[in-house]
Amino acid sequence: MLITLCYLYLWARWGRRPAALVRTTVQRLRSSRCSFTFCGAAALPRGARVCLSRGSRVFCVGETQSIDDLNKWALFLVSPFILEAEHIAFVTESIWVQGENLQKPPSSSEAVSRKCQHFSPAFSQIVKWSDCCLLLASRPGDPCQLIAEASVDDFSKLGVAFMEDRLQMDNGLVPQKIVSVHLQESTLKELKDQVSNKEAQSIQPNPDSSVKIHPEQDTMAHVGKEEPKVLGEEPKQGQGSSSGRERTGETDRGAGSVEHYHLHLSSCHECLELENSTIESVKFASAENIPDLPYDYSSSLESVADETCPEREGRRVHVTGKTPNILVYVGAGSKEALSRCQQVRAVLADCVDCDCYTVYHLLEESALKDPWADNCVLLVIATRESIPEVLNQKIMAYLSQGGKVLSLSSPFTLGGFQVTSKEAPQKIVQNMIFSRADQGKVKLSVLSSGCIYEQGPREQLCSGKLQGHLDNEDKDRTIVQVPFGTLGGEAVLCQVHLELPPSALIVQTQEDFDLLKSSNCQRYEVLKEILTALGVSCGMRPAPALTPLYLLSAVEEAWDPLLQWLGKNMDPKGVIKSGKLSLEFVPSYTSDIEITPSSIPVVTDSKGFSSENFSLEIYQQNLKTEHLGKIILFAEVTPTTMNVLDGLMFKMPQEMGLIAIAAQQTQGQGRGRNAWLSPAGCALSTLLVSIPLKSQLGQRVPFVQHLMSLAVVEAVRSLPGYQDINLRVKWPNDIYYSDLMKLGGVLVNSTLMGENFYILIGCGVNVTNSNPTICINDLIAEYNKQHQTNLKPLRVDGLIAKIVTKLEMLISTFQDKGPNGVLPLYYKYWVHSGQRVRLGSAEGPEVCVVGLDDSGYLQVHQKGSEVVTVHPDGNSFDMMKNLILPKKQ
Repeated sequence: MLITLCYLYLWARWGRRPAALVRTTVQRLRSSRCSFTFCGAAALPRGARVCLSRGSRVFCVGETQSIDDLNKWALFLVSPFILEAEHIAFVTESIWVQGENLQKPPSSSEAVSRKCQHFSPAFSQIVKWSDCCLLLASRPGDPCQLIAEASVDDFSKLGVAFMEDRLQMDNGLVPQKIVSVHLQESTLKELKDQVSNKEAQSIQPNPDSSVKIHPEQDTMAHVGKEEPKVLGEEPKQGQGSSSGRERTGETDRGAGSVEHYHLHLSSCHECLELENSTIESVKFASAENIPDLPYDYSSSLESVADETCPEREGRRVHVTGKTPNILVYVGAGSKEALSRCQQVRAVLADCVDCDCYTVYHLLEESALKDPWADNCVLLVIATRESIPEVLNQKIMAYLSQGGKVLSLSSPFTLGGFQVTSKEAPQKIVQNMIFSRADQGKVKLSVLSSGCIYEQGPREQLCSGKLQGHLDNEDKDRTIVQVPFGTLGGEAVLCQVHLELPPSALIVQTQEDFDLLKSSNCQRYEVLKEILTALGVSCGMRPAPALTPLYLLSAVEEAWDPLLQWLGKNMDPKGVIKSGKLSLEFVPSYTSDIEITPSSIPVVTDSKGFSSENFSLEIYQQNLKTEHLGKIILFAEVTPTTMNVLDGLMFKMPQEMGLIAIAAQQTQGQGRGRNAWLSPAGCALSTLLVSIPLKSQLGQRVPFVQHLMSLAVVEAVRSLPGYQDINLRVKWPNDIYYSDLMKLGGVLVNSTLMGENFYILIGCGVNVTNSNPTICINDLIAEYNKQHQTNLKPLRVDGLIAKIVTKLEMLISTFQDKGPNGVLPLYYKYWVHSGQRVRLGSAEGPEVCVVGLDDSGYLQVHQKGSEVVTVHPDGNSFDMMKNLILPKKQ
């Protein structure tokens, strides 16, 4: 009995202390821009200090976590109030739990709540994630990531509920981690700029602004089942309120109501765990000099956060208008339907002008009951199920009022067309000919649904200019444009999977993957043509804003000599100029420093450097060189890495090994006058190399581009297990998937000064960016699918370091042994073995490629003649075309 009374005292005295501790810690330390993390003990961030432990979960404080690029996130809310002064931005990582697991099994924390709820009824209350924060952006995946903002009180409430395992998210999501983040000023400015270019921003996933639905439903699956009843959850109130939101834990009790609870008459390990976590909390509060708060039940986090907050409530209705919606309907809320919705939204995001439209998932219940047509510019139907009659009537009414519909492999049809399944077995990949509005033709390989469109009996067909048919004898119709009504309504009906990427699970063979990847650009061309015909803007997106460069060192011993060199070579204003670019070296970057293509600040204090696109630690782990790549100039976005090193190439000591790396380029350079597209996910770098004139390579400088191309391929295919990834070199400076598609290239600029060649080697390779062509990780994923392996995808930062390492090894081998030291490896990977080309023109003599000569040019053999060297004719499209014989001296 004494033990029980002790536990009762501990709970009465300390039961709500964790909430107060969390709130006070966040209030006191948030100005320092540290990050607050609620997670499992096994996922504790490196260097973080644990403030509170509850079972297997912890609350800790660590280094700042920043988000400075929202290009990879789907924005749900863009509003001038982001981010309010006293609010916290944070990321919630969650996983999907399907089927029976939607009702979470009791954890130790839940056991505590059940056994100790007689001490405090509020302990067992469920906290709904969506009631405490405002969703800003999402990034689907595993885990699913959501960016949101909340007040200090609400953020603390979420964290405590997470630790006590009573935080509930919608649609089967289970939270795994909550971490506060710092949104860079540039990111906030980007969001505000988007707002200034729009008349209004609609923040409800439901197009009907009079009905408010939690934004998470737009990102997460609609499970279609009743919400699980949770022990201790109060009856929901306000079902008829305009807000459409329920406040958990608010009950109307009469003044005389009395609730009876039984004492806990035996000791238990859950109570002991509670006591220990409380004591640990008190120790931390003392160590951090956080004043002890007077004990007051009414000031608990639960009661404070549950009070009506006009500021938070006002945000959800503080809207002056609506953004046009593109709605995606995929039928009932199943896992397969959710996946299909994500695929459709992903391909639309790649095509449409995201500044003009918001893409929403139209849930079946909403489609049947809500007035979604009011603000819908396009309805995309991508369900394989039959359309309910009530919904079909609403769609036809929407079309009659001038609405636009895109049907993707669905049974929906109109205008006298019928969906017919082909009787004969069909190959999954078929050739299709698409007729554009201007009567131009596009031929491509497509994923067929197995169905076609045929004329109904006694029907008079009316179709538009857009047409698509299979390239077969019957010319089976797979795409038709159907006008409807007198107000401009129309639909484009497709029975090919324009929404699915070549890597989709339905694609089973390597041959089919190759065909679809080769037509991927045409797939986007057709889809954009259709969307444009339906009145959707598919304009070019503006280039991302330029960012500062960061000066980083892969080895500590190089840092002091570098700073000394800079001190001697900068002008009094800290600037180093070249003919193309001025670099202004500054200790830190502030928003008042201007960045232009001709003037870029370079931040020299690397302690605060962090990037989602480049990890210095991973780069260091993979760099195994003597000289190359030791000093890094990194930018998230820069015009071109070739210009970054222009003013440093003749001045900086070569042993420092300078390399410029960018996550994106706005003015990427290719061969001749060609531009090089440089999206996020591409490994973009320019490396400075010095080659003595009187060396083996100095006498054969054209080989440098071959060595760099070979280094890229060898960096991947020399990894254990990756030797069969079909990455190859194409003469003179391209990296190819097999002989089908280009996924990288090399550009070399060399200058002879004195006895040395100063060479800038630019390289761009698609690593993680699948669209619109192909990338290395596509090849790895397809290899895994075909061979049941589990090779990991590559990172850009690690691959760049491996490429530089391989290049230094190849240069060393070439300097020792000449061309014969590297050509066997080059021939192993090149695409030209036995290739036949024509000299001069398409009608010129046919010759067979046999190898490279001593200077790195192609050698060919014509039947009945000798082996000769050929040169490119100077065209910038395909250096294997129109090869010419050099003039004899």
